[in-house]
Amino acid sequence: MKHVSNLEHEHEKSSPLAFSLRGLCVLAVRFPVIWLRLCRGVVFVIFPYCETLPFPPMKLGIINSAFGQAGVDTATGLEHIARIGFDSVDIFIEAMTITAEEKRLVLDTCRKTNLPIISLPVVAVGLIDFNEPVRAFHVQRCQAFIDLAAEWGAKNILLVLGEYIWQREVIPPAEQWRWAIETCRMLGDYADRKKIDIALELEPFRLSLLNSVSAMARFVDECNHSRVRANIDVSHLVLADTSPLELAKLKGKAIHVHISDCDGKVHGDLPPGRGIIKFEPYLQAIKELDIDGTVSIELEYSPDPAHIVEWVEEAYRETARLMDLSGLRG
Repeated sequence: MKHVSNLEHEHEKSSPLAFSLRGLCVLAVRFPVIWLRLCRGVVFVIFPYCETLPFPPMKLGIINSAFGQAGVDTATGLEHIARIGFDSVDIFIEAMTITAEEKRLVLDTCRKTNLPIISLPVVAVGLIDFNEPVRAFHVQRCQAFIDLAAEWGAKNILLVLGEYIWQREVIPPAEQWRWAIETCRMLGDYADRKKIDIALELEPFRLSLLNSVSAMARFVDECNHSRVRANIDVSHLVLADTSPLELAKLKGKAIHVHISDCDGKVHGDLPPGRGIIKFEPYLQAIKELDIDGTVSIELEYSPDPAHIVEWVEEAYRETARLMDLSGLRG
């Protein structure tokens, strides 16, 4: 019996299953990151339709203009952002006039502080201007932002299209909509060659081209370009009286998120907790969209620039807490 038992034991040791199990155990111990990624892939293969899996997690970033508008130089602002604990940064800059020295400064500082650059915001209202040369210039300008995003290893440019002109009374609104579609397709083609996405901003103003979730979803669908997607701005949604439930329309369309607080009446860009927004339902709705992206804090024109560091630290703490509560942050 002992002889048979030993044979069985030897067979078990040499069987493919036993070998595979031993290999997986070694992999888990020696290479835990690879092991976790492997497990994540297996989960998606076995449960492809599961809506509750916490993947992919989102990162917490900030637009560096919070410091720039307070008079803090670029490098110092980026160093504060990294020290505070942000996962990433969005860089507010003018791509048409930035110097080679400033490009190196931003890239070197971000590398030194291990701060990935995710997005470059650009306001390009001329993309829907009724003058063709103006549209052509702004296409060229946005291409410069795409080039810079690629050079810095960013993921997207954050594009603000602007508003209908003359209260929609002179130029047919459909014409401005068509110009926006045309220019965004052109930019999408250019961005695709650079492997950069375009995230369109939803603005809460009455005459804004993209001032509702429905308008955003329609625009992305009509543009029909894999590189032209949506940005979600929680404060803008509240100012536009948008329910969190409407965000389901952006499933598969949204790639980036902005977060800030407001008084519910006017554009505020305050740290979360300083206004009236109930963030939890919006963050839960965003989580259900499964966005592989970043939630970036947007703080503009601090009321007390001398204490901008404390202002940003407060915004970080509260946003991190909200994202942790919702299970949104990786």
